Amino acid sequence: MYRQISNNGHWSGQAGAAYSGAIVAQSGHLDALVALERIGTRLSFARNAEIYAEGGDSDYWYKVVSGSVRICKLLADGRRHIAEFCFSGDCFGLENGSERIYSAEAVDEVIIMRYRRSATEQMVDQHPSLARLLRDTVLRELSNAHGRMLMLGRMTAPERVAAFLLQMYERRARTKVLDLPMSRIDIADYLGLTIETVCRILSAFKREEVIAIPNPHRIELLDRCALEAINEAGGGAAI
Repeated sequence: MYRQISNNGHWSGQAGAAYSGAIVAQSGHLDALVALERIGTRLSFARNAEIYAEGGDSDYWYKVVSGSVRICKLLADGRRHIAEFCFSGDCFGLENGSERIYSAEAVDEVIIMRYRRSATEQMVDQHPSLARLLRDTVLRELSNAHGRMLMLGRMTAPERVAAFLLQMYERRARTKVLDLPMSRIDIADYLGLTIETVCRILSAFKREEVIAIPNPHRIELLDRCALEAINEAGGGAAI
């Protein structure tokens, strides 16, 4: 279930979103940001709630204000594939077809902005900066997809876990303490591994004092250079 809430000040109070807003302003996209705020609807979702379903209409796209979202697909054999995690400031649901290929779910308590595609397309004609903003978003997603293809096709299990931790470091404010809202099974489904393999590799990294694990949702990077060396052995995929 979701709840609609006020649109006012949806950038305030969120470090990631504020940072994203600063990037937009510095890139000359401020008018696009202001225009988008006028046509967006602010929604909140509870943990594990469905934001949209696979096979549904792709009439809207979304931006995360706070919390985290997983983009996933249920395979024919019952396994789940997680294509992406989206955090504060990230956009998702920008699909080309009329039908959703993936579903989107709240990992934890989430606030998002929802934008109607038809209204956005009308605004693109009035605000060329919005077209550039959306283009940059799509190109970034394409680059991430190429990195994930390398990871899933060529990297060993330890290399995948190392790459994931480094990605979270880059995306979660570049601090050595990673607060990870997703579960171990989420991580496994994202990396194409079993939960047992993910837990075993994290335990090995902990024994080698590469990381510390104060609690299941917090990992401290004690030796980032060691993680980078493991990641580079697999081609250094930027997933």
